[in-house]
Amino acid sequence: MIGFIIAGLVIGALARLIKPGKQNLGLFTTLLLGLAGSVIGGVVANLLGTGDIFELNVLGFIVAVIAAVLLIGVAEGIAGRRKGTA
Repeated sequence: MIGFIIAGLVIGALARLIKPGKQNLGLFTTLLLGLAGSVIGGVVANLLGTGDIFELNVLGFIVAVIAAVLLIGVAEGIAGRRKGTA
């Protein structure tokens, strides 16, 4: 479980580094989006037959980072929309 949380932080941090522009997301949000990305990566890797959902492998890690980048983009869009209407 602790390894899963650490992986989520690493994946979330990598996604924030890859995503261009400044993200106004806190550490907790980065962790949650990284965890969500790692679950998506694990599911995709499992569906492709390269490993278990909670097993760290190269394909799962790459998909997890890509998913986290996309999730950060969605979170920014939602946060920006809320900020603009308030």
